[in-house]
Amino acid sequence: MDIAAAFPTFVITLREGVEAALVVGIVLAYLQKAGQRRLNPWVYSGIGVGVGASVLVGVIFLLLMRWLEDASQQYAPVVKQLFEGGFSVAAIALLSWMLIWMTQQARALKAGVEEAVTGALKGDGAGWGVFGLIAIAVLREGFETVLFIAAQFQSGWLPVAGAIAGLVGAVGIGIALFQLGVKINLRRFFQVMGVLLLLIVSGLVVSALRHFDSAIHLLAQVEPAWANICPNSTGSCILGPQVWNLSGILPDRQFPGVILKAFFGYTQTLYLAQAIDYVLFLAIVGGIYWQSIRGRKGVEIRDKG
Repeated sequence: MDIAAAFPTFVITLREGVEAALVVGIVLAYLQKAGQRRLNPWVYSGIGVGVGASVLVGVIFLLLMRWLEDASQQYAPVVKQLFEGGFSVAAIALLSWMLIWMTQQARALKAGVEEAVTGALKGDGAGWGVFGLIAIAVLREGFETVLFIAAQFQSGWLPVAGAIAGLVGAVGIGIALFQLGVKINLRRFFQVMGVLLLLIVSGLVVSALRHFDSAIHLLAQVEPAWANICPNSTGSCILGPQVWNLSGILPDRQFPGVILKAFFGYTQTLYLAQAIDYVLFLAIVGGIYWQSIRGRKGVEIRDKG
């Protein structure tokens, strides 16, 4: 059994789960400080609803994909590739945004959450306000994971297992922080997880292009009008010339290639458009992420001074 497919979802749910756990922990600590522990059940209800809604979104995606495949058997392979490519693009956009946003907002997270809770406590429906805050925070992280799993669903149940393991790890870290008083360098944790997440999302760029190319290739087989776009049955349709073919040296379905594929987006057959877009994405998003880290360090140095 190849467990490498579980690593990316483990990293994503661990990182995003820890972020959600921080929000939950800050809210619980603030409620205790404000003498409002009676609202704790609303927090736990928000967690349950957020997790349940994330699972429901995943089920809806799966049922929708199967329905579209069954609706037209002739075009089912094309639809499958288009959906996987579309989910990959959506996951790339959301995960990239969250990666940069979390780095920029990390210092203000505690103050922002406490301000939101204060506003909720001042209203008439304090319980519902706290419930909504927690449910949205959990659902946001869960939705990103669901999109990533949907983009990788051809790997079977292993991405789901990795997501569950990451969620358990995030809960464990949350308990260690807020219940056991364990000191964890969260800044370093998010930096390491951020780098891994950046590499994983960069790999999604490669796979998204492959899915769209495969969709056009399959469409050319059933629609003669598309045959001119994809005349070569063995090469790519829209990805340009082949950069390398390492299937005989480093296959991406065997160790260690499967590990490189999981974390770095390695593929045994790489085409020019994939290579260019991978480098561009890594340079642009990675550059913004690096500047966010440097900017945050600069603020911390000024605060200490």
